[in-house]
Amino acid sequence: MDSPTIVSRGNLLRGKTIANGILEQVTKEACEIKSRGLVPFLMTIEVGKDPATEVYLESQRRVARKAGINYETISLSSNTSQERLLSIIASINRDKIINGLIVHMPLPAHIDNRSVQWSINPKKDVEGVTPHNIGRLVLGGEGLAPCTALAIVELIKSTGTDIRGREVTIVGYSDIVGKPAAIMLLKEEATVSICHYATYERGHLEQHVRDAEILVVAVGKPGLIKGEWIREGAIVIDAGINTVGGRLVGDVEYNSARDKASYITPVPGGVGVVTVAYLMRNTIEAMHWQLRA
Repeated sequence: MDSPTIVSRGNLLRGKTIANGILEQVTKEACEIKSRGLVPFLMTIEVGKDPATEVYLESQRRVARKAGINYETISLSSNTSQERLLSIIASINRDKIINGLIVHMPLPAHIDNRSVQWSINPKKDVEGVTPHNIGRLVLGGEGLAPCTALAIVELIKSTGTDIRGREVTIVGYSDIVGKPAAIMLLKEEATVSICHYATYERGHLEQHVRDAEILVVAVGKPGLIKGEWIREGAIVIDAGINTVGGRLVGDVEYNSARDKASYITPVPGGVGVVTVAYLMRNTIEAMHWQLRA
């Protein structure tokens, strides 16, 4: 693998510098918008309580405040009906003051995730989860792309590695991380394999990980990827967020993986901070889109 110099332990691929660069531009644009008497407004909805979501919410709130974006959260009981949730989303879709909307996952089992996500106005879909925005991503059109996938690709590019033709393994095929990240990396002309639960069941996951020059993991299962599986000199992007013993950890066995990787993202401090920065950028992009309408 032709990659930057490999040290005895993998270089920490922290997201702070990248996030700061994105947020600097977001703050400038928010100031310019405010000079016209308008204020960017991001609304989030959580249904029930989830430890990882609470961490994500607080990070969003803090960053939005610094960037000059109004941020509010609607907290609903885990017993909230799907009908009521859809009614709240419809109301937000009609509200011209609100520019961006996120419905935080996971939702309670009695609520259909796709029905909820697909009900969001595409022009307010700052997480890029609606068919309209995902379709534009697949076909190369302008739209709002999923923030975590954007963060993953930007982190890989920040290493200076030529992605073209690289063997990329993505573990996890969610609609807002694994699948869009694969599409983005295919556009960079990487050779992309996507692994999921059936790959694990058939006993093939380890080999796919060993083959990866660039490994992206986004499952939400701590310790899923063993450090010994990592290819020497691989770039490891761990987008997993798990709470274990009161602390946040990723999906990769971090310490042993770092011994073999050329670059590895820490959890926290890696993908997450860049994801939040892209969320703020998407909020500004959504507002521009709405103002042009």
